Amino acid sequence: MKKIVFLLLMTAVVCFGAEPKEKFAIILQSGNETNEGAARAMHALLYAQELAESGYKVALIFDGAGAGWAVQFRDPAHPMNKAYLSVVNSGTVLEICDHCAENFNVKDQLSEQQRNFLSGDYKGHPSLVRFIQQGYQLLIL
Repeated sequence: MKKIVFLLLMTAVVCFGAEPKEKFAIILQSGNETNEGAARAMHALLYAQELAESGYKVALIFDGAGAGWAVQFRDPAHPMNKAYLSVVNSGTVLEICDHCAENFNVKDQLSEQQRNFLSGDYKGHPSLVRFIQQGYQLLIL
Protein backbone atom coordinates (compact mmCIF):
# COMPACT_ATOMS: atom_id res chain seq x y z
CA MET A 1 0.00 0.00 0.00
CA LYS A 2 2.83 2.40 0.88
CA LYS A 3 4.43 1.76 -2.51
CA ILE A 4 1.18 2.60 -4.30
CA VAL A 5 0.76 5.87 -2.40
CA PHE A 6 4.39 6.77 -3.09
CA LEU A 7 3.98 6.02 -6.81
CA LEU A 8 0.80 8.09 -6.97
CA LEU A 9 2.55 11.04 -5.32
CA MET A 10 5.55 10.78 -7.62
CA THR A 11 3.24 10.55 -10.66
CA ALA A 12 1.38 13.66 -9.53
CA VAL A 13 4.64 15.59 -9.15
CA VAL A 14 5.84 14.51 -12.60
CA CYS A 15 2.49 15.15 -14.32
CA PHE A 16 1.54 18.36 -12.63
CA GLY A 17 4.94 19.73 -11.65
CA ALA A 18 6.09 20.65 -8.22
CA GLU A 19 4.02 23.04 -6.19
CA PRO A 20 4.55 26.64 -7.21
CA LYS A 21 7.22 28.51 -5.31
CA GLU A 22 6.13 31.17 -2.87
CA LYS A 23 6.58 34.88 -3.43
CA PHE A 24 8.29 37.25 -1.01
CA ALA A 25 8.28 41.05 -0.85
CA ILE A 26 11.15 42.37 1.26
CA ILE A 27 10.48 45.90 2.47
CA LEU A 28 13.60 47.74 3.57
CA GLN A 29 12.70 50.69 5.80
CA SER A 30 15.89 51.00 7.84
CA GLY A 31 18.05 54.04 7.29
CA ASN A 32 21.81 54.32 7.25
CA GLU A 33 22.32 56.21 10.52
CA THR A 34 23.19 53.15 12.62
CA ASN A 35 24.98 49.83 12.38
CA GLU A 36 21.63 48.14 12.94
CA GLY A 37 20.21 49.90 9.87
CA ALA A 38 23.23 48.82 7.82
CA ALA A 39 22.80 45.22 9.00
CA ARG A 40 19.12 45.24 8.04
CA ALA A 41 19.95 46.65 4.60
CA MET A 42 22.68 44.09 4.03
CA HIS A 43 20.35 41.27 5.06
CA ALA A 44 17.55 42.55 2.83
CA LEU A 45 19.94 42.19 -0.12
CA LEU A 46 21.21 38.79 1.01
CA TYR A 47 17.67 37.47 1.58
CA ALA A 48 16.56 38.75 -1.85
CA GLN A 49 19.62 37.22 -3.48
CA GLU A 50 19.21 33.83 -1.79
CA LEU A 51 15.48 33.62 -2.50
CA ALA A 52 15.94 34.60 -6.16
CA GLU A 53 18.78 32.08 -6.60
CA SER A 54 16.51 29.39 -5.13
CA GLY A 55 13.77 30.10 -7.65
CA TYR A 56 11.40 32.15 -5.54
CA LYS A 57 9.73 35.23 -6.95
CA VAL A 58 11.08 38.23 -5.03
CA ALA A 59 10.32 41.92 -4.74
CA LEU A 60 12.68 44.29 -2.94
CA ILE A 61 11.07 47.56 -1.90
CA PHE A 62 13.17 50.49 -0.68
CA ASP A 63 10.74 52.41 1.54
CA GLY A 64 10.98 55.12 4.18
CA ALA A 65 14.56 55.85 5.21
CA GLY A 66 15.47 52.68 3.29
CA ALA A 67 15.13 54.63 0.03
CA GLY A 68 18.66 55.93 0.59
CA TRP A 69 20.11 52.43 0.32
CA ALA A 70 19.15 52.27 -3.35
CA VAL A 71 21.65 55.07 -3.98
CA GLN A 72 24.37 53.68 -1.72
CA PHE A 73 24.20 50.12 -3.06
CA ARG A 74 24.59 51.42 -6.62
CA ASP A 75 28.03 52.85 -5.76
CA PRO A 76 30.72 50.44 -7.11
CA ALA A 77 32.85 51.16 -4.02
CA HIS A 78 30.10 49.96 -1.64
CA PRO A 79 30.84 46.50 -0.19
CA MET A 80 27.30 45.33 -1.11
CA ASN A 81 27.38 46.63 -4.69
CA LYS A 82 27.95 43.18 -6.22
CA ALA A 83 25.07 41.71 -4.21
CA TYR A 84 22.86 44.64 -5.28
CA LEU A 85 23.74 44.12 -8.95
CA SER A 86 23.08 40.40 -8.57
CA VAL A 87 19.61 41.17 -7.21
CA VAL A 88 18.94 43.73 -9.97
CA ASN A 89 19.96 41.20 -12.64
CA SER A 90 18.09 38.26 -11.07
CA GLY A 91 14.65 39.35 -12.19
CA THR A 92 13.77 40.57 -8.72
CA VAL A 93 11.05 43.21 -8.77
CA LEU A 94 12.60 46.43 -7.46
CA GLU A 95 10.59 49.37 -6.21
CA ILE A 96 11.65 52.61 -4.57
CA CYS A 97 9.01 54.61 -2.76
CA ASP A 98 8.50 57.79 -4.77
CA HIS A 99 7.27 59.81 -1.80
CA CYS A 100 10.06 58.65 0.52
CA ALA A 101 12.81 59.14 -2.06
CA GLU A 102 11.66 62.76 -2.32
CA ASN A 103 11.29 63.30 1.43
CA PHE A 104 14.63 61.70 2.27
CA ASN A 105 16.33 63.80 -0.43
CA VAL A 106 17.60 60.91 -2.53
CA LYS A 107 15.34 61.14 -5.56
CA ASP A 108 17.78 63.41 -7.43
CA GLN A 109 20.60 60.93 -6.76
CA LEU A 110 18.83 57.94 -8.35
CA SER A 111 20.18 56.68 -11.65
CA GLU A 112 18.01 56.80 -14.74
CA GLN A 113 17.42 53.04 -14.39
CA GLN A 114 16.44 53.44 -10.73
CA ARG A 115 13.93 56.15 -11.61
CA ASN A 116 12.04 53.40 -13.44
CA PHE A 117 11.70 51.65 -10.07
CA LEU A 118 9.90 54.59 -8.43
CA SER A 119 6.49 53.54 -7.21
CA GLY A 120 3.73 55.55 -5.69
CA ASP A 121 0.46 53.82 -6.47
CA TYR A 122 -0.98 54.28 -2.97
CA LYS A 123 -0.81 57.88 -1.79
CA GLY A 124 2.71 58.22 -3.21
CA HIS A 125 3.93 54.94 -1.69
CA PRO A 126 4.18 51.39 -3.08
CA SER A 127 0.92 49.49 -2.57
CA LEU A 128 1.21 46.63 -0.11
CA VAL A 129 -2.27 45.42 -1.06
CA ARG A 130 -1.09 44.92 -4.66
CA PHE A 131 1.68 42.60 -3.45
CA ILE A 132 -0.62 40.75 -1.04
CA GLN A 133 -3.22 40.25 -3.78
CA GLN A 134 -0.49 38.78 -5.99
CA GLY A 135 0.35 36.24 -3.26
CA TYR A 136 3.51 37.79 -1.82
CA GLN A 137 4.48 37.28 1.81
CA LEU A 138 5.79 40.50 3.35
CA LEU A 139 9.14 40.65 5.15
CA ILE A 140 9.79 44.06 6.72
CA LEU A 141 13.29 45.08 7.79
